[in-house]
Amino acid sequence: MKEKKHYIIGDVHGEYKTLLALVEKLPKDAKLIFVGDLIDRGLQSREVVALVREKGYQVVKGNHENTVSKCAEPFIEFLEHKSKLSTLNPRCIKESSRMATYLSYGLVTLDRDGKYRFVHDNIEGMKQLREDALWMRDLPIYIELDAKHPSGKKVVVSHSHISHLWHLRHDKSIEKEFAYEVMWNRETEVNKEANIFNVYGHTPQKHGVKITKEYAIVDTGCCFAHISGYGKLSAYCVESGEVVESVKVM
Repeated sequence: MKEKKHYIIGDVHGEYKTLLALVEKLPKDAKLIFVGDLIDRGLQSREVVALVREKGYQVVKGNHENTVSKCAEPFIEFLEHKSKLSTLNPRCIKESSRMATYLSYGLVTLDRDGKYRFVHDNIEGMKQLREDALWMRDLPIYIELDAKHPSGKKVVVSHSHISHLWHLRHDKSIEKEFAYEVMWNRETEVNKEANIFNVYGHTPQKHGVKITKEYAIVDTGCCFAHISGYGKLSAYCVESGEVVESVKVM
């Protein structure tokens, strides 16, 4: 029986149409795994999350999922109980790209003056955001794949580089610190003693997926099409090393 191939997809960031275009290019029976950051920046975060959840694709938690899972409840509380506050200046939000996610759930509208206005009566949108945020909260920090890589090494999928921290993965005393680093760090120094092949995203790569003997960085800046060298969503095949790309669909 022919074994299904594993394709690891880079940071989608709400680019739903581009994701559909990429999936269309992949084998129908492929096992898809995402490196996190499904949401924010692009305008269709809700649709991306819905597709991934419906299909049961594997996903590791990115820094954007981590932040939304923490801030969704306070945001909903704000919508439900601070009814006198009808506008929100994006400058007041640490990560203004997150407003694109709230837009996709129909919880805010953007006025011509550049200010966000709350939609107070979208109970369905609030409930869906709450449900999706709880799902994001429980995503794993990394996934060890049962797949054959040409190097013979174990394949580990994470949001950012993990090999330099691999020896700490079972240390419960630093569990929170470990998770934070795996979601946020920009480290690229390889710990060869980890003996893993790490596939991750987080840091956009110009001109395509970066592949070395120890890792592959699959974030190719899908949401940054306005910047030269970016604007593609990429998938890396674990078994063959093949890279499949889709240019951002407008």
